[in-house]
Order: sequence, then structure tokens, then C-alpha cells
Amino acid sequence: MGLVLLLFTCHAVALAQSRPIELKWGELPQILEGQHVQLALPDGTVINGEALAVRDDALVMNVKRTSNKSIQAKGNAAVPRDSVTLIQLKRRKGSGARALGTTLGAISGVVLGAYVGAVAADSGGAFVAIFVGIAAAGTAGGYFAGKEMDKQVTYIKVVP
Repeated sequence: MGLVLLLFTCHAVALAQSRPIELKWGELPQILEGQHVQLALPDGTVINGEALAVRDDALVMNVKRTSNKSIQAKGNAAVPRDSVTLIQLKRRKGSGARALGTTLGAISGVVLGAYVGAVAADSGGAFVAIFVGIAAAGTAGGYFAGKEMDKQVTYIKVVP
């Protein structure tokens, strides 16, 4: 039950942060440099990577992932200023939700694993297998749900 509540909270937080902030090109260097960003280029190519510098004419970044390697290869690239209209900035807020998610997932997994194992198992070995499997799945699920909650995604709209 705690894991379900954690997932709904994660979804609500993500929806609340979806409005972009508007910044001028000159305001970008102090926010973007050294951060993980994602851009959609005018041709539809999506690139992910680290923003290295914001120059007067381009955003210089180390591209780690690209949706079209023939148009935008991995490695250092200068994205022209007029191609940058919306930026997704990804940061970590800390590890509190990850720790909470792991704890809630472990507790939920242990309780559910013990119940299902006691009801469904016909031998001691089957009980242990069911218990360990469900407890591990609950712990892993809580960890990954908490990890998502620890991410802070900010959308930046570049205005003239």
C-alpha cells in the first residue's frame, strides 16, 4: 500500500513541475553550464548530454544520446542558438525519497511476501522462495520509485 501511495505522489510531483520557466539567452550560462540537459531540435532530433558552455551564437554540449546519429552525432557539438527553444534540465534533489521508497518497499515486500508465502506455499522451500522474491521486488520497486521522486526536471523556454 505504501508503494502505491509513493507512486501516486511521484506522478503528482511530476505534473506540478511541467510548466516551463522563461529565460533570455543571456541568463542561461549560470543555470545550464555543467548540467544534464535534453533538447529537441527543429528537425525532430532529440539530444541528451551535458551543457558545457553557452556562447552568443550556440549552446556547446557533450552529446551522450541522440535519436538520430546521422544528423547529430555523439560527442561535443555546438547547437545553434536559433535551434534552442525549449530545454529540459535534469537535476537530483537529494536522496531522501530514494531512502524512503526503499524502506517502504522493503516493509511492504516483507509483509506481502510473508502473507503470500504462508497462504500459497506447501513446503518450507517454496515459502522461502516466494518470500524472498516478493520482498526483493518490493525493495527494488521502492528504490526506483524513490529515485524518480529525487529527480527534479525543469523546463526552460528561451525567449528573445
